[in-house]
Amino acid sequence: MASLPEGLLDGGVWFRVEAAPTASSVRRNAERLAVELALPERRIADLSIVAAEAAGNLAKHADQGVLLLRAVRAAGQAGVEIVALDSGPGMADLAQSFGDGHSTAGTLGIGLGAISRQSTWCDMHSVPGKGTVLAAQVWPSGVPAGTWAAGLTRPLTGEQLSGDAYAVREADGRRQVMMCDGLGHGGLAAAAAQEAVRAFTDAPAVPPAAVLEILHRKLNHTRGAAVAVAELDADEGLVRYAGLGNITGTVLSTAGPRRGMVSLPGIAGHQRRQIREYDYPITPDAIVVLHSDGVADRWKVADYPGLLTHSPLVIAATVLRDAGVRRDDAGVLVARLP
Repeated sequence: MASLPEGLLDGGVWFRVEAAPTASSVRRNAERLAVELALPERRIADLSIVAAEAAGNLAKHADQGVLLLRAVRAAGQAGVEIVALDSGPGMADLAQSFGDGHSTAGTLGIGLGAISRQSTWCDMHSVPGKGTVLAAQVWPSGVPAGTWAAGLTRPLTGEQLSGDAYAVREADGRRQVMMCDGLGHGGLAAAAAQEAVRAFTDAPAVPPAAVLEILHRKLNHTRGAAVAVAELDADEGLVRYAGLGNITGTVLSTAGPRRGMVSLPGIAGHQRRQIREYDYPITPDAIVVLHSDGVADRWKVADYPGLLTHSPLVIAATVLRDAGVRRDDAGVLVARLP
């Protein structure tokens, strides 16, 4: 779990949580990460409770429960983030479930309430029969400004490194996101993806097509990647989008139709016929989803009541859980107008 520059997210570590010993391991690793990030002792104690309860809930109640532990950075400080996903029975009444005393396993029923109290920020979405997604963050002090974009990546089963990566930036008023899928798997794919992250972060504040042109040049010493860049313009009500290769870009809303965005054939760093930028209208209630081909484009917003009102992180985690393909690296990035 190495440190990364300001504005980037540590890829973190995924745990499959099926029994109490794994839950204990999650708690110990969370405490160790918090110490590395120099969180105050009081906040480390809070994080310990959040990690223990989140992982414990997976061990007790969940089917196919997994948990991501990673560092997060914003506004000059570092914190710890936990994302817990399961395909269990789900909950019909989240408000009741967060109340102390509510339990479905004969326990004291204080887990979700403790997570809500001890975390700096948390969000949760659950659908009966589909499962639950919980995201929580513990920061040294205060809650950073609202996050308009967030993502998750997961390596191919059996691999330690993911060839998928993403990045988020604000450059001279431009709110831009990038999704990348390094060719193949393992270390070389991850190296290409991380080079794309560095190049995107360092690129001047120019439109998506110009940013993608820069990435194409910067990746020429790597094995190459599929890459897409999107820019959300609240003033114009537009998404500007440019992509090379098999990154899927979609605009989704509860009211309007699903709108796919165009990525052209090619491999950033190696071959391209052209780079073009396309504009798509976006409404304040809509979201933009970018994902690699390790995520199937088969999920339907209608199957997840209320999901689009939640944080980009919870939306991305839900898509990864239900549409992620185990035979490939998988990455999802979600953004919305601020």
